[in-house]
Amino acid sequence: MKLSRLTSPSVPGGATLLVPLGSTEQHGPHLPLGTDTLVASALCDRLAASRPDVVVAPALPYGSSGEHAGFPGTLSIGQEALERVVVELVRSADAFAGVVLVSGHGGNGEALSRAVATLTAEGRRVRVWAPRIPGGDAHAGHTETSLLLALDPRAVREDRVEPGATEPLAELMPALRTGGVRAVSANGVLGDPTRASADDGERLLETLTADLAAAVGPPPPTR
Repeated sequence: MKLSRLTSPSVPGGATLLVPLGSTEQHGPHLPLGTDTLVASALCDRLAASRPDVVVAPALPYGSSGEHAGFPGTLSIGQEALERVVVELVRSADAFAGVVLVSGHGGNGEALSRAVATLTAEGRRVRVWAPRIPGGDAHAGHTETSLLLALDPRAVREDRVEPGATEPLAELMPALRTGGVRAVSANGVLGDPTRASADDGERLLETLTADLAAAVGPPPPTR
């Protein structure tokens, strides 16, 4: 269930709150700027559809995306602001048994780790979950394009699909750290989306939803 559609008295006691965290950043010439937010929200919604003990908060569509600076449309609030927003948000969520921060953007990782460390030290039940796809490409490639083809094919500009930097991320990382994505990929793509498919995306969604369910933990026993 979605928190935004509930009245205050109808918020279920003992529920876990999922908070989708994304970004507004370039995803090559073919994917929308809200890709990370769309994926995080979809995974939360899929789990909540089968779990009455799970409530989905409105998504936070801004994150730490400085590495995508220089591409039109990218908006970033930076690590410090993201960390503070998450700390204050979770502090306000005492009506819930726990909070799971579902991050669709890898660049949010450091800020979220610091936020969770602060909140855990305060005794709050909170954790971060982010998709982990062995062998997946880094950005706007086969993985994310397949996910969007499964979720919202009309959002994918298939006439603009093209490869970007296809070297292993480890090889690209020194230049990425110093110059951002533009230093290694003129079109903003890290990977090759040309063989992406909705079928691959649906399989990924099923796997990731199961992983998220495992991170949230089993539902409470029914009485």
